[in-house]
Amino acid sequence: MFALLAGLAIFYAYFNAYRDSSSILAGVMASRAMRPRLALYLVAAAEFVAPFLVGSAVARAVTTGLVDASAITLETLVIAMSAATLWSLFCWRLGIPSSATHALIGGLVGATWIIHGLQAIIGSGLLRAVVPLLIAPFIGFLVGFILMGLLLLVFSGATPRVNILFRRLQTVTAVLLAMSNSANDSQKSAGIIALGLVLAGNAAAFDIPFWALAACATAMALGASRGDWRQIRNLGGKVYRIRPLNALASQAASTAVVFTASALGMPVSTSHIISTSLMGSGANERVNKVRWHVAADMATAWIFTIPATMAVSVAIFLASNGLRAVGGNVAQLLVR
Repeated sequence: MFALLAGLAIFYAYFNAYRDSSSILAGVMASRAMRPRLALYLVAAAEFVAPFLVGSAVARAVTTGLVDASAITLETLVIAMSAATLWSLFCWRLGIPSSATHALIGGLVGATWIIHGLQAIIGSGLLRAVVPLLIAPFIGFLVGFILMGLLLLVFSGATPRVNILFRRLQTVTAVLLAMSNSANDSQKSAGIIALGLVLAGNAAAFDIPFWALAACATAMALGASRGDWRQIRNLGGKVYRIRPLNALASQAASTAVVFTASALGMPVSTSHIISTSLMGSGANERVNKVRWHVAADMATAWIFTIPATMAVSVAIFLASNGLRAVGGNVAQLLVR
């Protein structure tokens, strides 16, 4: 059971980075700041390095801070990770923007509730996990809006050649944004593995082993190196026509918000923050520059992710129980 859990967690890290790299690079690609393949490799390297430079505050918030570890089992975690992974794959297949972080929290809460009851969910921990997820995108919008205004003020008299500088600076901001993403997201997968080790009796206390961190960091680097080109095109062209300054402002704003959240131990969705900071930078120039109906579609998907993955967890549990019951009946008939 633990091997299955570890495999799901590592795949979750891979797929999470695969989708998030598209958000990280959307502005870079739209403003033509770097060659696509070089940008992917730089982001992949940043995704690999970052997990070794941060602590485990986010991991604790998502795992031991969200549910009562003494009241859950490995089965709970396997169902939660299965629900989060299936929902992410479903959304990716249909081209629906979704958050892997929302999916993980929804899957974990749904599995814990159906198997162990509401008493196994830590209310204060759930609040600490969900509130940052809800607030962070608005903060990303605000920071993107303000930063874009400051940059417009500073470079108001510049010639179009200043775009060369903006494109070069995006090399730095894209790497930093990728590091901030990995610093927050790698802890979620590694934290699930660490909690699984405790529940399997292979660890006395919650502590992320080096091999788990290295495995998740490698998975994120591999996922980021692939890049979801469909999502890059969607975010880079559907929200509005992105200029180099828009991309630079949104990347810097997103990096600041995600790094701050990681330092405070708050799980957040990097893709949400990047999207809203991009909207903020565009709205500063002209409110109607942003295609708000696209933003509304994204927000709808974000809102429904947690309840949807809770429902998927419940469905997986009921289906597995049904299969076990059928298997038990068949075994009894064979014995007779």
